[in-house]
Amino acid sequence: MKFYDREEELKEMRRIQKLSFEKYSRMTVVTGRRRIGKTSLAREATRGDLPTVYLFVGRKSEAALCSEFIQLISTALNCYIPSEIKSFRSLFKLVLEMAKERKFNLIIDEFQEFAKVNPSVFSDVQNLWDQYRQATHVNLILMGSVFTMMKKIFEDSKEPLFHRADNIIRLRGFETPVIKRILGDFRPDYNNDELLALYSITGGVPKYMELICENTDLTIPGMLDYIVRDNSPFTEEGKNLLIEEFGKDYGIYFSILSCIASGINSQGAIEANLGISVGGQLSRLIEDYSLITRRRPIMAKPRSQNVRYEINDNFLKFWFRYYDKNTTIVEIRNFVLLRQIIESDYTTFSGGMLERWFRQKMEESHQYSALGSWWERKKGKDANEIDLVGISADGKNALVAEVKRQRRNYDHRLFMEKVAHISSLLLSQFTVQPALFTMEEM
Repeated sequence: MKFYDREEELKEMRRIQKLSFEKYSRMTVVTGRRRIGKTSLAREATRGDLPTVYLFVGRKSEAALCSEFIQLISTALNCYIPSEIKSFRSLFKLVLEMAKERKFNLIIDEFQEFAKVNPSVFSDVQNLWDQYRQATHVNLILMGSVFTMMKKIFEDSKEPLFHRADNIIRLRGFETPVIKRILGDFRPDYNNDELLALYSITGGVPKYMELICENTDLTIPGMLDYIVRDNSPFTEEGKNLLIEEFGKDYGIYFSILSCIASGINSQGAIEANLGISVGGQLSRLIEDYSLITRRRPIMAKPRSQNVRYEINDNFLKFWFRYYDKNTTIVEIRNFVLLRQIIESDYTTFSGGMLERWFRQKMEESHQYSALGSWWERKKGKDANEIDLVGISADGKNALVAEVKRQRRNYDHRLFMEKVAHISSLLLSQFTVQPALFTMEEM
């Protein structure tokens, strides 16, 4: 698949590259979950006449990595490097010495893996960077996909590389117009049901979109044929993405995420379902792993106990709802049954994702100062729920929207009763604009 989007990130990375070549060396950190396109972005940003060294930190001994890196650096920079070098510190110092006379890009991918190879590398890089930075001309790009590790390395004040990066770029999935453009390139006559399915499954993650777009006809049955089968690249994907983040405690975190993906999304309901206390894990899933969001009704007090939890990543929501929840079915490779389970639940699942689509579109419009949903509690149950509420940036208007897959399922009288209720409680100072969003408006 060709390179799409990332205009703002490319602009920033090329700005930093220019400074590194014209003045002195700069360090850029690029983070984001696996499959989000970090490597593609770095290669696109460094495309040009000057050489680029690309190094991938695999799980090898330091000496083996250095042997591999020596060959790559020698080829990219057309230089001689002694094969006797066995430490990354010595190799990095030699590279920086060359950067006194030459200008080049240096990309180090999965940088956080040095923690397993030799943790002292982070201090070595810091010491050498501080020593050589203003005397050299290297555009250093450090990338990593283990969120907790990269955050600790570069944002923890106790770590040696704290405040060394000139910028930290966090990649997310494609925005809605880009998803539409990519789908249109591969399937010009697509319908909105197919657009919603692609968004619901991939969340705009470039690698997932590439796999599906290049291997299916992009009908909903075609997508499911590719995803739900023996040897599908998606079967173990959720586990592969997160097991390293969670380590030996992955079981409890997986159970919590599976509950949330299935609609069990309050702390009390999760604890009742699992039979254990999960307050600490929920906090870590938000603050340390950035995998879930704590949502309160719009305009609720910051410490309101009326809380729902939501998985941020579309694919992980899909994977935990169907693959992790049905582990036994997956283990016996009964993908026919798994396909039936997904198809029977798809209308409900995609209905929730349609709401997410419109919320994301509203966020991307930059026309709102606050966005969210609204619900109130009555005798332990949620009542008078509103799918989307947006407060305009000028503070004068409030959009109150119902989201339905099909227009025929919309009850105008009931919705307007809800609008009148929320208007009297919260929105009396705004001009309230009721709206209905269906797949037709995608």
